[in-house]
Amino acid sequence: MLRTRDLLIRQRTQTINALRGHLAEFGEVAPQGLNYASKLIAMVENPQTALPETARTALRFLTAALSQLNDQIRTLDAQIVRRAREDETARRLITIPGIGPLIATTLVALAPSLETFKRGRDFAAWLGLVPRQHSTGGKQRLGSTTKMGERSLRRLLIIGANSELVWRTSKGATPGTWLAKMLAHKPPMLVRVALANKMARIVWAIMARGEIYRSPVAAA
Repeated sequence: MLRTRDLLIRQRTQTINALRGHLAEFGEVAPQGLNYASKLIAMVENPQTALPETARTALRFLTAALSQLNDQIRTLDAQIVRRAREDETARRLITIPGIGPLIATTLVALAPSLETFKRGRDFAAWLGLVPRQHSTGGKQRLGSTTKMGERSLRRLLIIGANSELVWRTSKGATPGTWLAKMLAHKPPMLVRVALANKMARIVWAIMARGEIYRSPVAAA
């Protein structure tokens, strides 16, 4: 189910890019992004758009394919949400900020046995969410992330971290917290990966120990 959804997502992206590229050839330009797909469809259907009828006919095949892909993805999303509600481990993972039904279901399906890892850092390292370590003359230097492990899980955790980061920063990061300090001194992408690393460690604790997430405030 998850692999099929990934394939449909890629096909939808290709279709949107094709629509945007063909329309641009006739001077009809739309911003990039899934949110503007409906604008591309409206351009094709608008009789005032300066499109030759042969081009409009051909592009309608793409708009029809796009609509079908959207319906198929929505159907799979509904099934993934249902499975997340039925799975006890997925329900516990959803308590982690930034993790929704899709990420929780993917973790349950694709993560290896958590007994394989002695600690949360090992799991984050397997996902490729820790920096490479370089030792020279007794000094340790941290490089880019290793990017090992399951790509889908790493990508989804970074996406989840990004959504959580956007939500937190919109409300204003609490001064003195780890997030506030990171945002003050580090590039946004590095903060997203660092937050994904923290999420991976929490995932390990919850899956390995059968716990639920407790926010620092609640724990205090």
